[in-house]
Amino acid sequence: MGKAYIIEISGQTAGIVVSEERGFRFFSSERTFDCLDGGHFGSARAAERAARALVERRRRTGKQPEFAMDT
Repeated sequence: MGKAYIIEISGQTAGIVVSEERGFRFFSSERTFDCLDGGHFGSARAAERAARALVERRRRTGKQPEFAMDT
């Protein structure tokens, strides 16, 4: 059985990653991260970086995430 890790961004659960044969698969738990759902990453850390980058892009473009961010 593969290992699973929770990905949290600013205290909110973005989703989980589950280990597969060649990396990790991301499953979102918040709509904000649905575009990453099912995505394959080389590591759990890479999935976390992608989730953080998504939040940062949305901040820069003015589109707020669907959950409150800590500042």
